[in-house]
Amino acid sequence: MSLKLNTKYLEGFVSGEDLGKLKPETEKALSFFYENKSSAPGNDFHGWRTLPEDYDKKEFAEIKAAAEKIRNDSDILIVIGIGGSYLGARAVIEFCKSKNYNLLPGAKPQIFFLGNSLSPTEITEVLSLTKDKDFSVNVISKSGTTTEPSVAFRIFKRRLVEKYGEKQANERIYVTTDRSKGILRREADENSWKSFVIPDDVGGRYSVLTAVGLLPIACAGIDIDKLMKGARDAMNDLKERDVEKNQACRYAAIRNILLRKGKFVEMMVCYEPDYTMMNEWFKQLFGESEGKENKGILPYSGIYSTDLHSLGQYVQEGERILFETLVSFKEPKCDITIEKEENNGDGLNFLAGRKLSYVNKTASQGVILAHTDGSVPNIILELDRMDEENLGYLIYFLEFSCGVSGYILGVNPFNQPGVEAYKKNMFALLGKPGYESQTEKLRARL
Repeated sequence: MSLKLNTKYLEGFVSGEDLGKLKPETEKALSFFYENKSSAPGNDFHGWRTLPEDYDKKEFAEIKAAAEKIRNDSDILIVIGIGGSYLGARAVIEFCKSKNYNLLPGAKPQIFFLGNSLSPTEITEVLSLTKDKDFSVNVISKSGTTTEPSVAFRIFKRRLVEKYGEKQANERIYVTTDRSKGILRREADENSWKSFVIPDDVGGRYSVLTAVGLLPIACAGIDIDKLMKGARDAMNDLKERDVEKNQACRYAAIRNILLRKGKFVEMMVCYEPDYTMMNEWFKQLFGESEGKENKGILPYSGIYSTDLHSLGQYVQEGERILFETLVSFKEPKCDITIEKEENNGDGLNFLAGRKLSYVNKTASQGVILAHTDGSVPNIILELDRMDEENLGYLIYFLEFSCGVSGYILGVNPFNQPGVEAYKKNMFALLGKPGYESQTEKLRARL
């Protein structure tokens, strides 16, 4: 088992009695993935649970082949998608490589993620980068009609045709979409674009281990076999039916106990900046899964020690509404030794000879003690290192925990009815056909 749930710093916040009282609810939630699956809310989106073992092996090989082609013929890959269509891939790339991946020597292709905002500045900047470089596009959308990625794809599709002509442009477009329906599926078939499938039974925020995430990840030179192996190891470990021994169930139960005690904000923190986008992926996974029916834990995040100099005061002494989940790694990607200076002007010679990783680890220990003293419970998820297998394990662990936690909370963790409200208003204000009846009422409110 490559992940350890450390609950040492929950003493005084969560007791064995608390866990015992919640055990029947936790067992019921876990049963929704097994014997009571037919009665589980959202059970038609449980495909992620067996994905590490049941994935399409033929498509997996095609993903590797497409990634190799892109690496050979493209200096830049534009990944167009929003929410679960880009967060997972970007998180994995930055976790395994670097948040500065595009600046690394030999980074080919550079990978830019667009279609996740409507900023003309962002689009224009990346367009300028493609002027003198070869590029390809991977557009990811189940429906093909989501505004942000659709606008970005229209713009970059035109740029491809202008640069290469229609025939060669079609060879540089890679589509990840529905198996049989939708605008993108139709366009892909009509233009012979290379296409990959978003499984019907896997929702967007759970889709990083499908072609949605795997194609961009493979293009970055990351070993997707190892990523899937880590997830498969987690899947096998989390088949444990005893909720007291199942670490994902324990984590889910602890979260709900803390919520019932008034801790309704979970702050995921890490001391490695390359974890930043994993925090963003976590926020969508849990926020979109649990935030329903006026329920749920608000997912928040920070990168320490950086954010201790902006948020640390609030965490230490603000409203006692939050708990922290620290993701820690036993080994850093690399290390550096602090050297002695003769004049010791900064007063840091007491650290001479120490590894910077030791200082970082010690800082985390000091923070844990200070925050728990300040009534901020701390959950720790301990992993060995920042590599593909450990990340695959963590991804599956968090997905499984999220499903169990949502069921304990009493919501469907696999739908997202609330995300449509802003889209309807936006369409009406933009004058999209079919929304005219709402336009004047909304404009009057602005």
